[in-house]
Amino acid sequence: MADLQKNVQAAIDELVESGAERGVQVAVYRRGELLVDAVAGVADPATGRPFTSDTPVYVTSTGKGVIAAVVHVLAERGVLDYDAPISSYWPEFGARGKDRATVRHALTHTVGVPGVPVDTTPEDLADWDRMCAAVAAAEPWWEPGTATGYHPQTFIFILGETVRRATGKSVSQVLHEEVAGPLGLSGELFFAVPPAELPRLAVIEDAQPPMEMPAEMLAQIPFFRVVHGCTAAPLKAMPDAAYSNRPDILTSDSGATMTARALARVYDALMNGLISAGRLREVTSAAVSGMDEVNGTPATWGLGYTLGFPQALGSPTVFGMAGSGGTAAFADTATGIAVGVTKNRASLGDFSTVERVARIVADA
Repeated sequence: MADLQKNVQAAIDELVESGAERGVQVAVYRRGELLVDAVAGVADPATGRPFTSDTPVYVTSTGKGVIAAVVHVLAERGVLDYDAPISSYWPEFGARGKDRATVRHALTHTVGVPGVPVDTTPEDLADWDRMCAAVAAAEPWWEPGTATGYHPQTFIFILGETVRRATGKSVSQVLHEEVAGPLGLSGELFFAVPPAELPRLAVIEDAQPPMEMPAEMLAQIPFFRVVHGCTAAPLKAMPDAAYSNRPDILTSDSGATMTARALARVYDALMNGLISAGRLREVTSAAVSGMDEVNGTPATWGLGYTLGFPQALGSPTVFGMAGSGGTAAFADTATGIAVGVTKNRASLGDFSTVERVARIVADA
């Protein structure tokens, strides 16, 4: 295991020295033991502030795995039921034929509300109540439960508001009370970042210029299509560096800002007592498999987690979530290994750093 720490550190040092990355964190846990705590590079290129293990990073959809963990903890306590209609907690959500959509549907991206209004802005996404109202009023793209399609923006609002209605507390408060606090991660695991903590965060930069594509080309890509006036990817609110560094996004419950160490610890805890062994089996078993109606690619989901990623581990017992900027957190129930990878150079859709770390872990 000493070699694992050394090999991971050497890999991320090389990535930073080569200019492929600006700053990287990697953490690996196994059965409560921190095996790897590696960090390289700078958190803020403008000041040279170094990346440290406790530097929080905006991780986009990697945070979906953490909101799923909150839901599973509440299900364990009987506060939420996977098969209960979302509208039994959040009545407004039952509009336009969504009354039979369940918490399980939300966790498996089958609820049928993958899009937000096409003109949605970052300011809108930072306004929790505004977005929840839009999601509740949305017409589903398919009958809930009959198809699967990635819910990039709406996942956090659907599950987060269900948590809020069931508990009377914001999803950030529930995260702190049920997960971050008990695991000793209060300063490293956030949805809404307290304003006083903002100077600690890594500054995100773009690996390449923001994407510009003619509208007619975008229309041919499933991810950008418009249905019922909504799209999974509103062009005014793409998760580039400018978006990811906005204080209003970072301090809202729609964000996800975490260290690699905290992410790996959450996955380790899921496998070691945060939820029961029986629930873990249910959570990490294939619940839905088929062609993704939003991404246009095959997908297999457990309850809140994609299964089989990263490819370097090549195992169906791996579950986790990745973020658009190239971050990820995942675990393998067969080996007990849990991994978090964060970085501040947003390489949209490029998971080569994650895959490189996964190969080192697989070799170990």
